Amino acid sequence: MLVNADFHVHSCFSMATSKDMLIKNMALKSKLKGLDLLATGDGLHPKWLDIIKESTTYKGDGIYTACDIDFVLTTEIEAKHKIHHLVIIPDLDIARELSDKLISKNKKIDGRPKANYTGAELLDFVHDYDCLIGPAHAFTPWTGMYKTYDSIYDCYDKKPDFVELGLSADTFMADRIAELKDFVFLTNSDAHSPWPHRLGREFNQIELQDTSYSSIKHAIKHRDIKANYGLVPNLGKYHMTACIKCFKLIDPPIAKSNNMKCDCGGTIKKGVDFRISEIADYQKAKHPSFRPKYVHLMPLAELISAVYEKGVTTKTVQNKWQKLIDEFKTEIDVLINTPLSDIEKIDSKVSNAIEAFRNNTIHVIPGGGGKYGEIDFSSNVEKDKIITLDNF
Repeated sequence: MLVNADFHVHSCFSMATSKDMLIKNMALKSKLKGLDLLATGDGLHPKWLDIIKESTTYKGDGIYTACDIDFVLTTEIEAKHKIHHLVIIPDLDIARELSDKLISKNKKIDGRPKANYTGAELLDFVHDYDCLIGPAHAFTPWTGMYKTYDSIYDCYDKKPDFVELGLSADTFMADRIAELKDFVFLTNSDAHSPWPHRLGREFNQIELQDTSYSSIKHAIKHRDIKANYGLVPNLGKYHMTACIKCFKLIDPPIAKSNNMKCDCGGTIKKGVDFRISEIADYQKAKHPSFRPKYVHLMPLAELISAVYEKGVTTKTVQNKWQKLIDEFKTEIDVLINTPLSDIEKIDSKVSNAIEAFRNNTIHVIPGGGGKYGEIDFSSNVEKDKIITLDNF
């Protein structure tokens, strides 16, 4: 069975996360998005584990369900060097035992606990409990594994179970690195709110024998990811090298010569694009035979926002989004499968935007320094600030 799965989100207990990230809200929005399987996130936080138990029905073998959406327990852990690791957990009993044994001062406060473990120590710790582990958003400059290490094996000593690419990277970038040729890539949203442009903005289409933790583990171990769906990477907020204060995009050699300081006084953060170029073995991606297709997506609400020049959470945008969902059931179907002629009957402007998106002709002003990239349909954008999908 083919399942659309997002394995990385956060609950209301994580820092800088919406109070609306509760099981029912997450389930209802996932259904509208077109997801079948969602991470719980924050699976070591005692109060969140209580809410999961109270808010879901246990189906067995690590799967909890609410409002026709299945959940699997996950957590993100910040270990040494501020590196973030994504862990998929077999069930609630194991989650509670892990939480009890994890040495962390903030595990009862923040849904993303901090622990003074190396990657290798953390891998051994969670593998003892039959968990799956890999680097979260592996290339990002603040908390990605590759911001500290040039090799994944320097971090973990042995092979972790997967690599999560993050919003600012895709398969075409990551497959320039030779050591990753044997790894499964996961594409997940890392959502901090249930807004439709956040939850499920990246997801995996995965082949499962049935909906169970055992099947998830088997599929990841046997590389049964059938497709990765993710943002155009230059929409990611760390794609390009940029200042974290004024967000100006800066050529990396210039940034280095200025000791990573912007003329505005802000700090310059190395972009994912440049970091990958530093450690890449190939000029162009060399995909292993098992690597599935990577489909670039843009959140529907962000397309509508760009077309109508209204904020993504405004009533105008959300009402138009809801009208399309009411007609075509899920956002994924609207973006990928619904005939343009049918969408045009509902909203011709949005139909034109989706056609441009499907034809890889949308202009994107790239993101960097902590600012997301921007979709732009205007005709007067400065050409040197534009990257088109044709570059991928």
